Amino acid sequence: MRIAVTGSIATDHLMTFPGSFGDQLIAEQLDRVSLSFLVDDLQIRRGGCAANIAFGMACLGLKPVLVGAVGSDFADYRSWLERHGVDCASVHISETQHTARFLCTTDEHHNQIASFYTGAMAEARLIELKPVADRIGGLDLVLISPNDPDAMLRHTDECRQRGIPFAADISQQLARMADEDIRKLVDGAAYLFSNDYEKGLIEQKTGWTDEEILARVGVRVTTLGPKGAVIDRQGEPSIQVAPAPEVGKADPTGVGDAFRAGFLSGVAWGLPLERCGQLGNLTATHVLERVGGQEYELGQKGFLERFGAAYGAEAATEVAGYVRCYHP
Repeated sequence: MRIAVTGSIATDHLMTFPGSFGDQLIAEQLDRVSLSFLVDDLQIRRGGCAANIAFGMACLGLKPVLVGAVGSDFADYRSWLERHGVDCASVHISETQHTARFLCTTDEHHNQIASFYTGAMAEARLIELKPVADRIGGLDLVLISPNDPDAMLRHTDECRQRGIPFAADISQQLARMADEDIRKLVDGAAYLFSNDYEKGLIEQKTGWTDEEILARVGVRVTTLGPKGAVIDRQGEPSIQVAPAPEVGKADPTGVGDAFRAGFLSGVAWGLPLERCGQLGNLTATHVLERVGGQEYELGQKGFLERFGAAYGAEAATEVAGYVRCYHP
């Protein structure tokens, strides 16, 4: 499948707070919060939802097309992505803005408080998908991941007009976008991704029940953190996907992006939805074990061994015919 991944491309500034955010909040004064957290650590990493997802797909052996807007400071980042197999030829370069910045503080319970500076990402609304499709001979699926809100709406509308299947991943932009715009992003999606908290928020903002959303999308995928994931389709029983055991927890930033990378890789290979979810969970586990959304390495032998240990030898044999990790 020819998959375009649209969304944010950013630099992550990741900080660690050695305490609990909850302990610093006064329930009766949440309407006037004024807090400063003294952090112990700062890590600067490559990030952005679309870049993280495309990186993960490339590490599994695909050639995803990254579509987003960056600044002139993107040269080193571009080299990194292309070296790992990401097609960056459709990335828009701003003449005036810097690449977006994500600033995130994580507490000891892996709760996060974050801010996002848009920068060049605002110019993603200028990107037309047809030239991307023409360049690579067509598009089979477009992922609409968190991005400039106008860009998300434009890409979704163009997919509908041109008959290109799209996957909706609103996540971080749920807090900002209007209810009507969220309905536009969800309606008609071949796949709808969210975590369990975002699932409820989508239902609240759209005014649609879970059943009504399932009537409007092909597949609804909900990640459940340490409980794995659940995959739903209208009229079908839910598919519960067990988590992949981790060897440690470093930082949750980018875990959801990695899940999408693994899941969409399975979709591209035509694997059953359960296998797609399993690929998503194991890829996400690799990110959880590192600080940063692109600091992990997927080794062919090790990945398949971990997949078999988590989901059985038969499952590992089924995906082994497709997975082509960047490292041996």
